[in-house]
Amino acid sequence: MKRKLIAAIGIAGMMVSIAACGGDKDSGDSKGSDAKELTVWLTVDAQNNWPALVKAADAAVLKKHPGVKINHEYYGWPDKNAKLDAVLATDKAPDVVEMGNTEMLGYMVKGAFAPLDAAQFDNSSAWLDGLKASVTYNGKTYGVPYYAGGRVANWRKDLFASVGVKSAPKTYAELTAALDKVQKKEGDKFSAWYQPTRDWYAAMSFVYDAGGSIAVESGGKWKANLSSPESVKGLNEFKDVVDKYMHGDKTKDESDRYIVYGQGKSGMIFAPAWEGATAAAKENDKTGKLAGNVENFVMPGPSGKNLPVFLGGSDLAVPVKSDAQALAAEWINAFTGPSGQKGLMAKGNLPNNKTDLATLKNDPATAVPATAAESNWFVPMAPGWGQVEKAQVLQNMLQSIGTGKKSVEDAAKEADAAIDKVINNS
Repeated sequence: MKRKLIAAIGIAGMMVSIAACGGDKDSGDSKGSDAKELTVWLTVDAQNNWPALVKAADAAVLKKHPGVKINHEYYGWPDKNAKLDAVLATDKAPDVVEMGNTEMLGYMVKGAFAPLDAAQFDNSSAWLDGLKASVTYNGKTYGVPYYAGGRVANWRKDLFASVGVKSAPKTYAELTAALDKVQKKEGDKFSAWYQPTRDWYAAMSFVYDAGGSIAVESGGKWKANLSSPESVKGLNEFKDVVDKYMHGDKTKDESDRYIVYGQGKSGMIFAPAWEGATAAAKENDKTGKLAGNVENFVMPGPSGKNLPVFLGGSDLAVPVKSDAQALAAEWINAFTGPSGQKGLMAKGNLPNNKTDLATLKNDPATAVPATAAESNWFVPMAPGWGQVEKAQVLQNMLQSIGTGKKSVEDAAKEADAAIDKVINNS
């Protein structure tokens, strides 16, 4: 579910031309209301996993607009943006396009998407905070959250039971006490909590839990905030986890975490909700012990509240060059409205809004990811954020901290300086 940010590097010239072309286009309230054709770009997730929801959205639009031709094209995540960038440089832009929510910012900054009236979309007043942030730039809405996925803790029940811990911890003190027992029993070749040092999604959860942030906005300008007392407190708490419980390679990121977990080298992970089950799958479980023994639970934070989680997922946007903006907005609402959200939840996704999320908390099968997602955060929606990610400022800071190369305070100040150089540059 995590989508890497595709910064607007190398397409800047193309995007400038888009912005220029879009300068006198309206917000989509009426543009294309009489369009006879609609082109919808989605990823293969929709094609493979919920094609009935696509058909239902089509049917809703066709009922209101008989005779409209609706075209669908499906793309894999690795090649979608290259194709989108190419077509946005022409006059043949699609009318609806699916974006990973961390991909939205670069396109919004460069004026590639048409502004939308959020009030036209069902449940917009209840959109999850992190998802709403992903479609908002300079106070305007440029997309509609589609679905989401969050992070949870996952542990080996059998391993923790072996040290007398029979139920998932509800507080951070309970969690660390249980981890201490496992770490002592298994020894220093084992990671009671396998927490990759460069995993900035996890580290920033500790920062936000402590009341800190990556950056703050004031007067329309962004300033890095990692060296604030609150952020440093969160970074120290993350470092404490890495120092005490992470005994793997402290220069790695999280890309193969589920593989390491499946090898039986760890007692717990904090990861997207699917990783625990994936580690326990037959092809990944090298211990033969994980099936039926891994369990998700809501990660408690040092603050005493649930640890805030990054919400990854997809948004739907309308390219500014679309000639069917009004019709595109209608299709998006039909697809992401109440019936669409119900269908997406049935497929294991988190909904885009707090109202539907609350219903998942009542079902034991979905209560953990739903509860975890209630407290969430998103990246700074600053024009230069793509450059921050491209330079891997956060990952490099965390590696310096985790390996002991720099103190938390020095690493945070250095990261702030690097962020401040680019974060306001479009």
